[in-house]
Parts: sequence; C-alpha cells; structure tokens
Amino acid sequence: MQVGNGHFAFGADVTGLQTFLPFASMSDWAWKNDSLPVSLLFLDDHKDKMNVTESDLTDIKQELDLWTGVITSQFRFQGQPVVVTTIASQTSSVIGIHLQSPLLLTGQLGVYLDFPWNDGSQKFSAPFVGSFNDTNNHTTSLRSGGGLGGNIHAQIKHTLVASTFLTSGGDQFAISRDSPATHRYSIHPKSSSQAFAFSLAYSLPGEAVTLAPYTTITSESAQAWNMFWAQTGFVDVFTGSSDPRADELQRRIILSRYLMRVNAAGDTSPQEVQEGFTIGARWSKETDPSGRSAPGEINELLIWQQPHPIVFAEYEYRATGSQETLEKWKVVVNETANWMADFAWWNASTSRYDLGPPMYVVSEDTSPNATRNPAFELAYWRFGLGLAETWIQRLHLPVPSAWTEVKERLAPLPIEDGLYAVYEGIEPDFWTDPTYTNDHPALSGLHGWLPPINGVNDTVAKLTADKVYTAWNISNCWGWDFAMLAMSAARNGEAEKAVEWLLHPLYQFDDVGMPIGGVRVPTPYFPGSGSLLLAIAMMSAGWDGSEDPAPGFPAEGWSVRVEGISRAV
Repeated sequence: MQVGNGHFAFGADVTGLQTFLPFASMSDWAWKNDSLPVSLLFLDDHKDKMNVTESDLTDIKQELDLWTGVITSQFRFQGQPVVVTTIASQTSSVIGIHLQSPLLLTGQLGVYLDFPWNDGSQKFSAPFVGSFNDTNNHTTSLRSGGGLGGNIHAQIKHTLVASTFLTSGGDQFAISRDSPATHRYSIHPKSSSQAFAFSLAYSLPGEAVTLAPYTTITSESAQAWNMFWAQTGFVDVFTGSSDPRADELQRRIILSRYLMRVNAAGDTSPQEVQEGFTIGARWSKETDPSGRSAPGEINELLIWQQPHPIVFAEYEYRATGSQETLEKWKVVVNETANWMADFAWWNASTSRYDLGPPMYVVSEDTSPNATRNPAFELAYWRFGLGLAETWIQRLHLPVPSAWTEVKERLAPLPIEDGLYAVYEGIEPDFWTDPTYTNDHPALSGLHGWLPPINGVNDTVAKLTADKVYTAWNISNCWGWDFAMLAMSAARNGEAEKAVEWLLHPLYQFDDVGMPIGGVRVPTPYFPGSGSLLLAIAMMSAGWDGSEDPAPGFPAEGWSVRVEGISRAV
C-alpha cells in the first residue's frame, strides 16, 4: 500500500513501514533510484536485535482508508498486539508514524532507518532499491540537537557519488547508529508509554524544512483527501448495474484514482512521460529534472509523446473554459507546436513533409534508420497541430504559418492491402511477422484514442483495429495497451468488446489496486492506472460527436453515472 501527495509517495508492507519488503519511497525532486526505508525494529528480552520475518507475525490485518489517506496495520508478535498507523503530509515529503503496543513499554519495539547503495544497474530486478551490503560505496552521518529546522531533533545525511539527501526526524525520540560499518540507525521513544508517534521528512541539502508533528499531518491528510473525493470527477458503474463485472471495474476505478493522485498529481509529471531543436520545446520520454535523457537508451528517437502537452491543455480548458487556462498554457502549446513543425522535414521528391528517419515508433521495435512516416505519429502530428491552431485562435492571435503548412502537407498515412501500416515502406507481410506485432498496438489508436482527423479514413482505421484484435500478440501486451484497445472498440461501436478489454485476464490489478506490469515490466506500472481512467472517462462521459449516454458501455446490464467529467475529444 501507499500514502502520498503527488510529489512524494511512501510504500508500506504489512507492518505499515518497510520492514520486510523494500517498497520504494519516491519523490519528484530526488533524482536517484534509492529507497529511504523505515522499518520496525524488534528486540528480545536482552535488547538484542531480532531477525524477524513476516511469517513470525500472526493475526495480520491491514486497511487503507481512502477517505483520509491513512494506512492502519495490525498484527501480533510473540502474542503481543502491534498497531502501526502510517500517513503522508499533503504539503511536503513527510510521513507520520504512530506505533501502539505493550512491546514499547518493555523496550522491545522501535524503528530503524537503513540506507542502500544503488547505481541504477538493477532498476528492473530485485531488490530494485539497491544493496544494503555495499556500505563502502556511500556515506551517512548523523546530527542531532538544535539548529536543524523547525521541530527537527535529528538528521541523517546520505551521500551517493554526487547526490545527497537528508532524512529528518521530529517529535521526542532517541536515535543512534548501529555500527560505523553500517548505514542503519535505530530509533526508540524517549518516554515509557504504549504509544509512540513521530514524523520523518525527506529533503535535499539547503532546503528549509519545518517538520509538522504527527497530529498535524493526520488532520492535513484527512482534509486534502476529503476535498479530492468530493470535488473531482467520478464515475459510478456499480450502482444499478446487473453485469457481474461491474464490481471489479468499480474497484479498479476507485483504487486507480487514489494511486494516480499519490503518484502522478504533482507539478512535475512522472519521469516516463525536454532537449531543443531549432525552435520550440521537445518533450522527450524519460528525462531527469534538468531535461537530460535518463534512463533508457532510445529516448531521443521517440516522438509520439510530443503532442501530449497540447492535449493536456485542451482537457483543462474543457474543464474550465476560462481565459486564465488559455493564458496558462499559451507558451507550452506554442513552443510544443513550434518544435513539431520544425521536426517535420520537406521531402522535395514527394512534395510532402516527412517524419523520420531516424526514429522509433510507439512500440520501439522498428529499425530507427528505416522508420519513416509511421501511421500513428502522422495522425497524432496532424491532430496536435490542429489543436494548437485552435488554441491560438481562441486567444485571437495569428496562427504561425509553419504549423498550417506542415499539418496540411504531411505525408499520407501508409496503407498496405487496404489497412494502415506501422510505417511507410514496411514489409508487406508485417502482420505475420512477430517483429512488428509484439508490442504496443498503436494502430488501434488511430480511431479510438484519437478522434476523427483529416487524412485518417475512419473505415480503414476500423478495419485496421479489427485486424489488430486478431493478428497482434495480445499475450505480450501490457500497461496502457488494453485501455487503448478499449477506447478503439468503444469509438468503433463495440461497447461489449471495450469492457472486455478493460477486464482482460492479462490486464490485472492486485488486491490493493496496483496495476500489474504483466510480462514486460515489474509491478506496479502506473500508466496502466492512468490509461484505465482515461478509457473509463471516455466510455462514460462520451466523446465529441457521440449521442447516447455512456456510449462505451453496453446498454444491457450497465447503469453508469458520471459526475464532473468532460467529454473526450
């Protein structure tokens, strides 16, 4: 389970902390793949540290209160009850922790912090967060007393090569380093009581940190989550539905909303979601906060994500309809479209503007030096430039002629045997070649994820989607693939198939709503959650030109109620 606020997320195992599993602590300011684990410390009668595993606990019960953002973890250890409450601040990278147990009175329960080494080489393999044994590759140091910041009583400085992070603790506790040879620190309450509450802040050096007490964090979290659920959009597919699948789909919707706010609602988009050309702003896949490409090896050869900011702007404008929104996004829309127009190059032999080479398509599985004019990217380019034109017109400003020139004279979408092809010049029998049918089926998004676009034949797009359904290796699909397939089915009038894609056996969400990465990536893979919510919004609120209520759901067996959600484009 997780608590967080969009800028910071803390993952907890059954103890409410990170005692047995190295669940990550993540933020939008700490650019390094490192965990800052907080774990329960168990001691025997002689105050010696015990090697406890999850199997040593009994009567385990854990609950996440979605309305307040609080994780309550209960269990027994050696017959004694332990209750751990975990909560995240909604305004800073701080967690509040409350322990309650008779073991605190006897000094047999505490908390420890441990710091791993990580060079990023094992980001997709266990234990993910790094190694706790490579203690010589990094350093930690402890400071305590006054002068550290508001309500901060102790602070640990952790340095890995050129990256340094601070972990600060508040409220009343005693802290000590277990050994100079380790980076593990033990925390105990100062007073004798069955309850112990404290808070921890994560930050960079030089930041002014004031650490709120546990009680303040609790109140803050409840207020923020109450507002989130009460004031944002919602879709109810459960109440009144007779289809037995409605229960699971509703569970996915609610938990995905929670997890997306925890992980992806900050000012900086998650990493996998900038570099310059002659003009404009490029939005590369996977960058660090400075705009450098990292991690990954092919980021600069991918372009399909470039129009995203224009689409984000359009949806905010649909929600507000305000001049303020138009002004807020003006520079982003303008510079994004400038780069798109500059990237396309004039092909004198065809009198058309081409995209690539070099480039990779959405599925990242083509030869970059041979990839020219991919179907999905051409369609998205036309759509994005068209939206940018509309945006500038709303501001009563002149539309740059380069945008219109490129949009109107882009190369046509490639067609092979009456169906759209992945890219121009691809082998004619690519539908039977696993090289091209094993990853993201972007061809299904030509009329589904994307709306009708000049230059895209809806009939050909639908036939292409039908071909994807039967010819693609669906067993290798993952993440947002299934939601894209659902949007395609919905817009093409196949509502039952749309629901089937959203509940496909390979599109799984675990018991706490984490989107399982499938055969391709580790769990969780949050684009699976975001895409689910996009598809649900489109299927329930409809899209431009749709007429029936909840057009993406079958009329029989489903009752869909929508609140505060705009139509899809």
